[in-house]
Amino acid sequence: MESFEPLPALIELLSRDAAVVDQSLTIPSSHLTAFAAAGLYGAFAPKEVGGLELAFAEACDVVEQLAAACVTTTFVWLQHFRLLGALLDPATPETLRSMLPSVISGEVKGGVSLGGLLPGPARLTAEATDGGWLLRGDAPWVSGWGIVDKLVVTAREGPQSVASFVLDAKLCDGLSVTPVHLSAMNASSTVTVTFTNLKVPHDRYVGSQPYAPGLERPEGLRVNGSLALGVARRCCDVIGPSVLDDELRGAREELDRAGPKDMHGARARASALAVRCAHVLAVTTGSRAAISGDVAERSTREASLLLVFASRPSIKTALLDRMLHDW
Repeated sequence: MESFEPLPALIELLSRDAAVVDQSLTIPSSHLTAFAAAGLYGAFAPKEVGGLELAFAEACDVVEQLAAACVTTTFVWLQHFRLLGALLDPATPETLRSMLPSVISGEVKGGVSLGGLLPGPARLTAEATDGGWLLRGDAPWVSGWGIVDKLVVTAREGPQSVASFVLDAKLCDGLSVTPVHLSAMNASSTVTVTFTNLKVPHDRYVGSQPYAPGLERPEGLRVNGSLALGVARRCCDVIGPSVLDDELRGAREELDRAGPKDMHGARARASALAVRCAHVLAVTTGSRAAISGDVAERSTREASLLLVFASRPSIKTALLDRMLHDW
């Protein structure tokens, strides 16, 4: 995106460090500093409150380009948007919204714990008490532990409702973590968070929403699709001109125009394309692609992980149909 001046330098930084990050346990602090300096922690916040006010299409383009450079750092940064969105919402209590300037600047970084939104039986529950809330259960995938400062935590408060909270991302009585070793993007510092009668005061409560996991807004799913497009884009850049360039363009356009009913298929197409591009890059590269750390080897692992990251039952079904019949 030509209008976003810091982007080329940021891409250069991420690209230079990507192979090292792939073998690390966490992302470099220099990446976080660079994202903050570029204003990206306030990507879609209005300019009058210090944000970049990027249009949605611009934000998706930025995510794709950054993911092509380093999908791990980009992935961790994306977790911040749920905190930013919560604090921009006028319905969020003012006690929490007072953090907005530090969240926009990146001084306070956000992550997500979405156990309450997962389909099926409740894994994480919230019970209202006189002193606040009690959280019980777990969130199996929480990224950015040790990197982010706050977590937006969702928990079922009943069969039809989900409560949200903003909590400190640190160990305390009632909150423990178990590291999860990922095949790719392991520097995302992903953990399972276990809540054992964690006491949450009233002033950490954001609000409640109906439990409807199949009715998510397509915008969030679209942004996550940019991660797969980024991996595909990186592979296409290394391979050179090929028919994959047109397929990448087509997958991007399908994601851009997809509505709630079409997004699962568009996401499946993008994820499958990333795997195909990585495999073509591996064959093009030759035997060097079997060496740990080669860009083709890394891209193959990342593309495989993105088949299941931020997936939903409908996306999984569309992917399996594509891979079993049209692959």
